[in-house]
Amino acid sequence: MFHVVLHEPEIAPNTGNLMRLTVNTGCRLHLVHPLGFSLDDARLRRAGLDYREYADVSHYETFDAVVDALRPVRLFAFTQHGEVRYTDVAYRAGDVLVFGKESVGLPDGVLHHEAVTARPFIPIAPGGRSLNLANAAAIVVYEAWRQLGFAGA
Repeated sequence: MFHVVLHEPEIAPNTGNLMRLTVNTGCRLHLVHPLGFSLDDARLRRAGLDYREYADVSHYETFDAVVDALRPVRLFAFTQHGEVRYTDVAYRAGDVLVFGKESVGLPDGVLHHEAVTARPFIPIAPGGRSLNLANAAAIVVYEAWRQLGFAGA
């Protein structure tokens, strides 16, 4: 379906929740290190519940390693400073959806990487600062899946 990439995630429960999301939507999860937590973290286990054993998770030392492994046709780097709304992207199976760490988002080297197709954003109300990482990824994954008619459900 889709590839969900977390670039240096910092909060274990977000990653655990995204394990659940990817299992339930038929996506693959890719984690770019360093992680801000141990994969043995109890909070990760609690958030992932019993989905952790079913999640298709790959690990990479660098963002370039993800690009080399996936050889994406299209890669979307999500940022609050994006140029297109996430709902205005016509998603395709196999698209790579990249999200940054909770504290600062994606670094410039990822946002402006040659593999990036576009930098979509999720609108928020005036005065809002940001969305929770797991919530933002869920919003995007479900919109992308909806556009494909919830294929495989």
